[in-house]
Amino acid sequence: MPRWAMGVLDVVLVVVFAALGRSSHAEMVDAAGLLRTAGPFLVGLGSGWLALVLMRRQGDSVLDGVVLWLAALVGGMLVRRLLGDGTAVAFVVVAASVLALFLIGWRGGAALVARRGR
Repeated sequence: MPRWAMGVLDVVLVVVFAALGRSSHAEMVDAAGLLRTAGPFLVGLGSGWLALVLMRRQGDSVLDGVVLWLAALVGGMLVRRLLGDGTAVAFVVVAASVLALFLIGWRGGAALVARRGR
């Protein structure tokens, strides 16, 4: 998969994470709300992708997924804090779990499929 497509998939998954969170709290899942919720994590994800590009990594390995997950999680929480939004422990745990499943999970699944194909 081309790097740009992986980046788009990651962005979509972070937006899905935000939409799921907003809907589970009975908040509006509109463009403004999604941007407010997903935006900090997208900033973190972008910093992770920048790091991968600078390290000349493709972005498709599980290790790359871990880098992106940490960047999205830590960066997202830092930006949320700067914006005055919550970073309660329960939210951090849920965000860490869902983002790990999304950003690392698809890469692990792709690696298994590729291994079986050989």
